[in-house]
Amino acid sequence: MPRVQLAEGELNYTLDGAEGKPVLVLSNSLGTDLGMWDTQIAAFTEHFQVLRYDTRGHGASLVTPGSYTIEQLGMDVLALLDALKLDKVHFCGLSMGGLIGQWLGINAGHRLHKLVICNTAAKIGSQDVWNPRIEMVLSQGEQAMVSLRDASIARWFTPAFAEAHPGEAKRITDMLAATSPQGYAANCAAVRDADFREQLVSIQVPLLVVVGTEDAVTTPADGHFIEERVVGAQYAEFHAAHLSNVEVGEPFSRRVVDFLLS
Repeated sequence: MPRVQLAEGELNYTLDGAEGKPVLVLSNSLGTDLGMWDTQIAAFTEHFQVLRYDTRGHGASLVTPGSYTIEQLGMDVLALLDALKLDKVHFCGLSMGGLIGQWLGINAGHRLHKLVICNTAAKIGSQDVWNPRIEMVLSQGEQAMVSLRDASIARWFTPAFAEAHPGEAKRITDMLAATSPQGYAANCAAVRDADFREQLVSIQVPLLVVVGTEDAVTTPADGHFIEERVVGAQYAEFHAAHLSNVEVGEPFSRRVVDFLLS
């Protein structure tokens, strides 16, 4: 896969679809990689050139020491766009990717045509949630990642989906077990420290907020919170847990495409 050289290492990305079409950037959730969007590629490439990348600390991208910030991850996106000479793009991010999308909407709206944020919140969890997880991962390493993988199925998918599609659930959750413990912990810190509740009102690009009815991590109430604070924001809700793009598939893709083409 192609790489972009950042100051501290390489960012892994892939481009699908025909050149000349509008570019849609897809940003992965915490503990996954760019493969989490595989279900969407056929539908999205009908209308867009799709740019996926592994967020710092994930997949085949750089893993740097210390805690990360959402600002740092957002700056990685801008560096990727600059390296590929992309002035303005659509952006769709899920969970942590949705936090990155919020940062871009607040701080770099001039680089965006439209913004889609999925299964996310202006603030996700608390220090009481994140700090023990960070400590566990840093102390137990790969063993902790396997434990997190086994626990993630119930958070990421409804029981009905996990039972009906065990292969797909395993494909996605195996990404978590394969994630660098250091990179995962650093990104947990970024999610822990992100809080955009007071800044959402400054987002002026067209926004679609996607939620899952069964998402206990970032609830429909979290989605409505964002929708109510961004002028003109649209809201879409699907019967899904945390990874709505995987669980819902085609209806998710169609709703995003309809929004981006409207």
